[in-house]
Amino acid sequence: MPGEPDSSKGQPALGEAALFGLCPRCGERTLFTGPIKFAATCASCGLDFSKFNVGDGPAAFLTMIVGAIVVALALTLQLSVEPPWWVHVLLWVPLTTAGVMGGLRLSKSALMWSEYRQKAGEAGRK
Repeated sequence: MPGEPDSSKGQPALGEAALFGLCPRCGERTLFTGPIKFAATCASCGLDFSKFNVGDGPAAFLTMIVGAIVVALALTLQLSVEPPWWVHVLLWVPLTTAGVMGGLRLSKSALMWSEYRQKAGEAGRK
């Protein structure tokens, strides 16, 4: 991005940034205002997060991946123990929700970090 220092001193690594929701420029925990909602800008360094286009692309893939894992686990549980239906509800609904939301948070953070590091932007932007 124009006018930004080229030094990567103080900038978080990909895994750290994704795991903790760190700003790709300064490394502060200012990337999210909610569980999966980006902040408009970094409260620490002023980086405008709205200029990055992370989108909701990871949501479909994460839903399918987490869904496949949950179905496999639910089938394994059902075939081995045969619990009542409410046990499945108590187990899989919260685990599916947490898996998708946690995965979205990680993937959106990683995509934001990647866009920032690669100086990526939408087509037509200067």
